[in-house]
Amino acid sequence: MNEEIKKQWEQVYKEYSKKMYGICLRYARNANDAKDILHDGFVKAFLCLKDYKGIGSFEGWLRRIFVTTAINFYHKFINRSFLEEPDVNIPDEEKDELISFEDMQLEDILREINSLPDGYRMVFNMFVIEGYSHKEIAQILNISESTSKTQLFKARRLLMKNLNKNLDKCKIKSYEKL
Repeated sequence: MNEEIKKQWEQVYKEYSKKMYGICLRYARNANDAKDILHDGFVKAFLCLKDYKGIGSFEGWLRRIFVTTAINFYHKFINRSFLEEPDVNIPDEEKDELISFEDMQLEDILREINSLPDGYRMVFNMFVIEGYSHKEIAQILNISESTSKTQLFKARRLLMKNLNKNLDKCKIKSYEKL
């Protein structure tokens, strides 16, 4: 690799590594896995740079590589039987339930998302944060659309339960300060 290319990639790393690490953390079980995904993602980006056509933003292209790298990383480790669950009848009123926790810190919410079981976390991240459809999630994770919907429903339900517990703790701490 010549010096010019090396400097360009150092600049890309400096500019995007924190954002991409954030993506890696959302999908990873722990910081070490996130670092492995980050490394693999930059290697893939470097190897695939010739495929970038300049259509859309470079950051969007890079982000897609990191999401795909994170998903592929977990394809090796996720228990397939955990992902393939029987259909659950999801009540309509719970499908669109919104989370509003003004008293909580972003770190608390991210910690709760990261504590979700692997299958729940993957589907939650892909649907809620990355904007994939259930059809796309099903194709990428090699599961049915109904399994994707079930995983999302269960992830949201568990996340709400855990966030409510966390919110109660926050309220207790704020009362103790008074």
